[in-house]
Amino acid sequence: MTAEPGRDARTAALRAARTKDSQLKRQQALTAVKALESAQTPVTAAAVASAAGVSTWLVYADGVREHLEAAQRRQAENAMAPEPTSPLDRPRATPASLRTDLAVARENIRQLREERDQLRRRLRLHLGAEIEGPERSELITRLADLETTCRQLAAERDARTAEANHAQRRIHELDDELTAARESLRRVIRNTNR
Repeated sequence: MTAEPGRDARTAALRAARTKDSQLKRQQALTAVKALESAQTPVTAAAVASAAGVSTWLVYADGVREHLEAAQRRQAENAMAPEPTSPLDRPRATPASLRTDLAVARENIRQLREERDQLRRRLRLHLGAEIEGPERSELITRLADLETTCRQLAAERDARTAEANHAQRRIHELDDELTAARESLRRVIRNTNR
């Protein structure tokens, strides 16, 4: 039995969705690395994973790990620099940096909401397909029943065909007997009339 075209399309759509989801999560992780570094919070794998809402496995994956390590190196270099002597010398968060952090947070929230809505739609479709579609075992049973019925009908058809052939032969025999009887009757009538 060949694979159904609908199943292949669904598989391709799921793969595309997974790829898009993976790219989105990687982007969230990179954004979290930048945000932690700009907030001068220690950039660790756990902190990035928590801030981005992704697994720590993803933080250690190629493409994200390099950014994490670079941010850690920069923080280590900055830690060796002399600290400001008084609280007044420390850089304060500017309104522009706060607006940027807020914009980043809002974008992350928007992306998370979109992802949640997509997952809900996919789950709804998947559950709907499970509810509406017949089970494989049910289909196999129905197919076996149909094959049995088909064999019974074929046997009945063959029996009726044999009966019809027998009846047709009997009709020909009776027709021949009737013709012979008529001919015999004609001869008797002719002989009687003479």
